[in-house]
Amino acid sequence: MELSIIIVNWNSLAYLRVCLTSVYQQVHGLSFEVIVVDNASPEGGMDSLRSEFPDMVLIKSDVNLGFAGANNLGFKRSTGKYVLFLNPDTEIVDDAIQVMLEQSRLRPDAGIVGCKLLNTDRSVQLQSIQKFPTILTSVLDAEYLLLRWPHCPLWDIQPLFQGNVKVIKVEVIPGACMLLKRDVFEKVGMLSEDYFMYAEDLDLNYKLKRAKYNNYYVGQSAIVHHGGRSSAQQKVSQWAIIMRHQAMLEYYRKTRGLVYKSMYRAAIGCAAAVRLMILILMFPLGNIVWERKSLKASTAKWKAVLNWALGRQDVALGNR
Repeated sequence: MELSIIIVNWNSLAYLRVCLTSVYQQVHGLSFEVIVVDNASPEGGMDSLRSEFPDMVLIKSDVNLGFAGANNLGFKRSTGKYVLFLNPDTEIVDDAIQVMLEQSRLRPDAGIVGCKLLNTDRSVQLQSIQKFPTILTSVLDAEYLLLRWPHCPLWDIQPLFQGNVKVIKVEVIPGACMLLKRDVFEKVGMLSEDYFMYAEDLDLNYKLKRAKYNNYYVGQSAIVHHGGRSSAQQKVSQWAIIMRHQAMLEYYRKTRGLVYKSMYRAAIGCAAAVRLMILILMFPLGNIVWERKSLKASTAKWKAVLNWALGRQDVALGNR
């Protein structure tokens, strides 16, 4: 088997169906298998996919193993020389997978090979290429800044907007679409299950760097990454935000030490307080410079982040 495509699903059946359809329509000229790991999705309905995609291997976990654990489970059942970890809310565009696979074959030093990620409206996702995060980039993480100064060395996303970029080395390829050689993935210890969700892709990129591999962005290939639908629900969204910050704490602990971890929490708390003050000042101008609904959502988000930074995680999650 040349390629194993591993997809972890949690309550994304509609997206997953579109993803699988695009895979079987667009991947040609190579032997591949598709392994779907259902992470104990409450919505059910996974058995309905068996008749639509009879070649798919379905693994149903009795418990939610988290993103890393479920992907590792799928990997252990796979047989491909190359492995592609793919989010269920993605859609393959043309021959993106074949192009990435060819670029990985050509590069003995390749760690992760990734492609351009597109939003549903086909605009470019700014997270398609990343640098290893720092406290400063975490504090300055705002779409306005990235779009205004894409060439800034703190994030350097200028290649996303250059049509002549074919293949370049980058620091981080995000977890929505990661292709790498089987033996390389095994060599660095697979995905770390220290993370339940978020930051496991950063951790993998970091381990590959330490092992002297290079990650490559293939600008001539693209997939659509529709994004998580659950983020539309405020409580779930705040839970996801807190989980992301918790994951970053673990990442910084492992890669930079306990002091840096503590500094990160303090810096995020200060940033949240500043943003809250700005949002409060903007409320009288609601529906003039910014929709009042968006102001309320942003205020709720940064209030949750501030409570998390202060160690009041129950309050941040709305549990009390």
